[in-house]
Amino acid sequence: MSKSNIPEKAYRNIDFLTSKDARELRILSEFIEPKARFKKYNIVDTVVFFGSARLKSKREANKDLREFLKKYNPKSKGYEAKLKSLETMVKTSKYYDDAVELSEKLTRWSMKLRTDQKRFIVCSGGGPGIMEAANKGAKKAGGYSIGLNISIPYEQFVNKYVRKELAFEFHYFFMRKFWFAYLAKALIVFPGGFGTLDEFMEILTLMQTGKIKKDMKVIVYDEAYWKSIINFEAFIDNGMIDRKDLDLFEFCSTVDEMFNKIVSYFEEHYLSK
Repeated sequence: MSKSNIPEKAYRNIDFLTSKDARELRILSEFIEPKARFKKYNIVDTVVFFGSARLKSKREANKDLREFLKKYNPKSKGYEAKLKSLETMVKTSKYYDDAVELSEKLTRWSMKLRTDQKRFIVCSGGGPGIMEAANKGAKKAGGYSIGLNISIPYEQFVNKYVRKELAFEFHYFFMRKFWFAYLAKALIVFPGGFGTLDEFMEILTLMQTGKIKKDMKVIVYDEAYWKSIINFEAFIDNGMIDRKDLDLFEFCSTVDEMFNKIVSYFEEHYLSK
């Protein structure tokens, strides 16, 4: 039989691998391939940052506002709505800058640990906004960070602060969420929208139901923002959760407060053993 007539091996058959029949293989690959890379780079655990993909740094937000004010006539259609949106972006830019600062501080701290393993590595969704800020802070500190990107039609791309060897591209949201949860020893929830809320609530559900059994610190940044979005007390008042369920997470209002609580938690639960 000539080589041209030899059937293609199944694991080289792209048509098959991308077909409906091979979905299980694709799902499994999004478990095995990241696992192999984390092992290769000796990464033991992570600090995960969740938050809006839409936020920008104060510098970028102010630049957008200045350019808009120069370019557009106040009497033009939609001017007030756009102006309000840009002013809001300037106001919320503090979250981006705070995420950069916190990530940088945590990375510098983790790099000083006396271990050959990569401990408490900053991990984000790999895209823009708070994700970018987290990766940027780690890079400023000279450390590793992870980007678990997801393929969606808009908004999402791997930001430039993620090292190539730790940049991942997922198709399946549930496999991406698995890797967020599996390695995490702390979860930091910055202000965000539907995606952030989904990720936050899924982690709380896994903790509440005992599916996550390890010690994991969950810190929610900016109590005023989140309590304007979610009426946590209403859950209790209506008998939907127990008051003790609110102990699954805590609020913080400053970068220093978050940093100190996370480090103290790691020292007590993971570094004193």
